[in-house]
Amino acid sequence: MFYSVMGIFAAYALVFLVFEDYDRNRFSPFVEESDWRLLYFSLVVMAGLGVLLYRHARRMDKRIEGERQQQQTVLRRELTQNIAHELKTPVASIMGFSETILDNPDLPPDMLRDFIQRTHDQAVRLSELLQNISALNKMEYAPTQFEMARVNVSRLVAEVALERRYAIEKQGMTLRNCLPENVVALGNRALLYSVLRNLIDNAIKYAGTGTTVEVSAERDDNMWRVTVSDNGKGVPQHNLPRLFERFYTVDNGRSRSLGGSGLGLSIVKNAVLLHGGEVTAGKSPEGGLAVTFTLRRYK
Repeated sequence: MFYSVMGIFAAYALVFLVFEDYDRNRFSPFVEESDWRLLYFSLVVMAGLGVLLYRHARRMDKRIEGERQQQQTVLRRELTQNIAHELKTPVASIMGFSETILDNPDLPPDMLRDFIQRTHDQAVRLSELLQNISALNKMEYAPTQFEMARVNVSRLVAEVALERRYAIEKQGMTLRNCLPENVVALGNRALLYSVLRNLIDNAIKYAGTGTTVEVSAERDDNMWRVTVSDNGKGVPQHNLPRLFERFYTVDNGRSRSLGGSGLGLSIVKNAVLLHGGEVTAGKSPEGGLAVTFTLRRYK
């Protein structure tokens, strides 16, 4: 805005410099002293207005920066509180199980193994939580560290399906990989693996036993539109806009019992945005949850 106004006044002064009157159609220098005085007056007004605009712009910049810092402070405080809350549960469980083992050295072997297994499960959950927090921080504060290259998304889905085969079979679920072989995108392989793994894991945890998870894709100009959907219980409509918030869970008690921390879909969103894509959540045609994200095609 400052430079625009200055340009207008510069053009205004130039008119007085090259024309004596507006009804003239030829160039001529100023002759009368009043013309020069008018020009000087215009220059003074231009400079004064420019100073006022500059000071106003500086005040607005400081105000915007102050509001941004205040908002970031609130977000950091909330994030710290959420992290502390999420870490408290597995840490307390590990301490409780380990103290029980130490205080009861004569526990039956079966019970001892059960406590050790529970301790291990909570340690794994704690490790995954810390890894997720680290991944989110890296995507937010050091996005340039992720190199982009050619990634075959179809093969990546096949890898995730193979790795999660036992968990899928345990739930009596079916995973259908409907992607054609030529779904190739420009992206970071580790991040895209994390996106697909989190979406499929989310379906395994919450879709319900005996359900079907489907991964499909369609071409949209220079983008791929990938969808991970299921025919499970779905998510209430009023919860959909908040699914990608950090630490947000539809059912806190059920999520914790299933090992969820509310970070998986947040990682999905940040990873997709880092790739220059978009991600949305809605109801699938079968009534379950459908998450769709876009990726740039590799040319």
